[in-house]
Amino acid sequence: MSESKKHILVIRLSAMGDVAMTVPVLRSLTKQHPDLNITVLTRAFFAPFFRDIPNVNVAIAEVDTKHKGVFGLYKLAKGLNKNKFYVIADLHNVLRTKILKKFLRCKRFITIDKGRKEKQALTAGKIFKPLKTTHQRYADVFKALGYPIDLSNPSFPDKAVLNENLQELIGDKVEKLIGIAPFAAHEGKMYPLELMKIVIERLSKNYKVILFGGGEKEEAILYDLQGAYKNVVSIAGKLTLEEEMDIISNLDSMVSMDSGNAHIAAMLGIKTITIWGVTHPYAGFAPFNQPEDYALLADRNQFPKIPTSVYGNKYPEHYKEAAGSVSPENIIAKIKSVI
Repeated sequence: MSESKKHILVIRLSAMGDVAMTVPVLRSLTKQHPDLNITVLTRAFFAPFFRDIPNVNVAIAEVDTKHKGVFGLYKLAKGLNKNKFYVIADLHNVLRTKILKKFLRCKRFITIDKGRKEKQALTAGKIFKPLKTTHQRYADVFKALGYPIDLSNPSFPDKAVLNENLQELIGDKVEKLIGIAPFAAHEGKMYPLELMKIVIERLSKNYKVILFGGGEKEEAILYDLQGAYKNVVSIAGKLTLEEEMDIISNLDSMVSMDSGNAHIAAMLGIKTITIWGVTHPYAGFAPFNQPEDYALLADRNQFPKIPTSVYGNKYPEHYKEAAGSVSPENIIAKIKSVI
């Protein structure tokens, strides 16, 4: 097989968590099939995710500017067509990628099966069982190409060496480093802030707590939490994604909602505890390679319609604080058992 036939274009443009979930799959793919050359098409912001995977390069899609719209996608395809791709693997499967593929010169395209009907049945309450994970759905795409992937014994990058600025930012280590990412894209996926303050306060007595978040509102809240408790540091708005990844790789555990930070921590091999509100791991979005009991779930006796949606954007009004049915004591006990 010629080198050009071994060059695969992998498309996954967004969102953060979905892109992060490709990382352990591609790491396993390139380790188990070292003859492959992979180009990942994604947004520039996510490029650091792939920094340590052999035989993986990143092509940037500027879909909000020069690659916006049909003509922009044509320009993007024109640049990509300078490569001779053996196959194009669409791990995104949305209108934008369907249009892009019309312009790409390649004889073979493989597209992810997202299992939309099964997920609709799950959120409609017609079934309640674990669906195929997103990681396995990604792996199935490559299996269809003749490159099966075993995800059961993954490898992870080494812990990053923190530069002086990052060491100074997080300060002296107090026994263990615990990351907490208390926010999510939708309120129904978030743990109530007043309860999270209890978790942070108690953990900060014995551990160094690093807070993660983004956006002015979140940064202000986390800054206040930093000022309220000893051994608590907010890094929100202070670092690049690559620097945040360096710090995450040094954590003893990450506590996150069903959100992108959970998937970043998991792709780096960090023990990741997730708190779930109106969404549920059964939809296939649990962080990679984490034991089932690391997912702390809202009480379905109290909130029987969970999962109300796949992404947490639809839910009855009184389900807004469903995650609050997980007690601070349970979260703290889980963290202590994990580290």
